[in-house]
Amino acid sequence: MARHNMAHVQAGTIDQEPEVLRVPASNYFDDTRWQAEMAAVFKRMPLMLAMSCELPKAGDYKTMEVARVPLLLVRQEDGAVRALINSCSHRGAVIALEPHGNAKRFACPYHAWTYNTGGDLIGVLSEQDFGAVDKSCHGLTRLPVAERAGMIWASLDPKSVLDIDAFLCGYDDLLNHFGFVDWHLFSRRTIAGPNWKIAYDGYMDLYHLPVLHKNTFGPGMPNRALYDAYGPHQRVSSPNPGLLGLGNVPESEWQTEHLMGGVWTIFPHVSIASFDGGGPSVMVSQLFPGNSPQESITVQSYLMKNPPVDEAAVEAANKQFDLLEYVVREEDYATGLRQQGALMSGAKSHVMFGRNEGGGHRFHRWVDALIATADADLPALFARGAGGNV
Repeated sequence: MARHNMAHVQAGTIDQEPEVLRVPASNYFDDTRWQAEMAAVFKRMPLMLAMSCELPKAGDYKTMEVARVPLLLVRQEDGAVRALINSCSHRGAVIALEPHGNAKRFACPYHAWTYNTGGDLIGVLSEQDFGAVDKSCHGLTRLPVAERAGMIWASLDPKSVLDIDAFLCGYDDLLNHFGFVDWHLFSRRTIAGPNWKIAYDGYMDLYHLPVLHKNTFGPGMPNRALYDAYGPHQRVSSPNPGLLGLGNVPESEWQTEHLMGGVWTIFPHVSIASFDGGGPSVMVSQLFPGNSPQESITVQSYLMKNPPVDEAAVEAANKQFDLLEYVVREEDYATGLRQQGALMSGAKSHVMFGRNEGGGHRFHRWVDALIATADADLPALFARGAGGNV
């Protein structure tokens, strides 16, 4: 990726798609289309649900709801993570209610059926009165789960046929250079937003930086983009003349941490914005669809390589993260919500992505391809599209 960047700097060129892409405006609000996206994308693709550092110890758990599916992630005694549907086998009640914690077992608050951290049913209240129950057949529903590069992925489909490594297309090898396993979760906030694709479009868009963010961090920011794709996952950066200084240095001596800037997107819903501010830190944004095509929720997690060492460092980190929250809420998503309403007016039949907005081209092609691909053909699709294009 650094060589790709340096070549463009030296040539004075930029990544260019063959032509402008036109996407139907209705893709951002049509309910039938949205339902297809929920089924083909969010209910089938592995989703990045947690950072490993959120569950450091055995018994640590996290609950969340994604696409109306209640989830429970639990660190096991052997260090592995189990992903479970947070719904009791008795009558379906949600079992773990706190957003996070540590437990050795989980008891349903409705009728006290009890499960261990692996999701096995270990206790039925007044079993002699209830009737015979084969506990081995009535544990919590397990979901496919994998931990890579300090992140935890799970599929909402317990019968998913898509292998996590095939899905990641080697992208996790790059993300592993961050070393997230040992990082510190400093702060977390939640922001309401527009249609999930309007929000995701912005993750890969440098074109707007000096315009929309002219009163915050935009002045002097580049609006030209370079894209590196691994299947549907993309890293966006801009031509960096500073990299030319590496030209006379053996590649074995290049410092990886100096090459990890930019925005790293994980399809279909994650952005990792990399920057330095009082120490290496990133903002991990997890974008989840809401209950209609016009809604989404973004969970912003602020991670730091090292915890702040004093009050001044805490204040500096809070100031930085306050700014980032403000920029997304009051600039990006406020614009996106207005954009949502304007598109729903029917004034425009299509939106456009320019030739230097290749990230948007690939993203929308992947969504279209997934809607058109049957479950059995998913492995072949990812094998064919490992280079980024479908």
